[in-house]
Amino acid sequence: MTLQSVSDHMPDISANVRRVRADIDAAARACGRDPATVHLLAVSKTQPPAAVRAAAAAGCTDFGENYLQEAVAKIEALADLDVRWHFIGAIQSNKTRQIAEHFHWVHTVGREKIARRLSEQCPAGRVLDVTVQVNIDDDPAKAGVAPEDAGALLAAMTALPNLRPRGLMTILQRDSSPLASYRRLADLFERLAPAGGAHWDTLSMGMSGDFAEAVAAGATWVRIGTALFGPRTARPPRPDA
Repeated sequence: MTLQSVSDHMPDISANVRRVRADIDAAARACGRDPATVHLLAVSKTQPPAAVRAAAAAGCTDFGENYLQEAVAKIEALADLDVRWHFIGAIQSNKTRQIAEHFHWVHTVGREKIARRLSEQCPAGRVLDVTVQVNIDDDPAKAGVAPEDAGALLAAMTALPNLRPRGLMTILQRDSSPLASYRRLADLFERLAPAGGAHWDTLSMGMSGDFAEAVAAGATWVRIGTALFGPRTARPPRPDA
């Protein structure tokens, strides 16, 4: 099963959200899962605030952003919305303060240094939900900790006062076998569960083209952009995360 790419025409976003949710629900039922255990993360990178408003009006409550400068401007423009913002891009150490200040979730923590900076720079009274980014395919082009090092990073994260480790995240190598790779991440998630604590409940994996395999392997968040908003036609001149 594959989510269809759809037009980026604004009036279609509500219909796109309904179709995506129906497809995710069908994928969950096909493997015997409760659809309520699979959450939609609307990937809104490069999308204008109006598109996010349309998706929020259609019921989306969680939005993923990759590019920090673009995201902060968008978050501020949409401050009236009751939504949660997830950072899903690469993290440079000089960007951690803004990420800690503006986001509710951070999916791409792959280094202890980044984890420590996020915790230290988190505003008073806030706790960040975070996932360990795992390079499950050993892809030199992808960020994330090696599977065998995920436990050590998790141990460091659990000792930080302003982080709440929730689980694991991965981005697959382009030519990987999605179901096999996602199952490896799910196996690692289970092995780390005793160290993860009471809030260990998250597998962030799967996108528009392979969400069904991710759901079959146990995904709790699927990151969907194109099928909601249509093909991206622009991006910031450089990654600024």
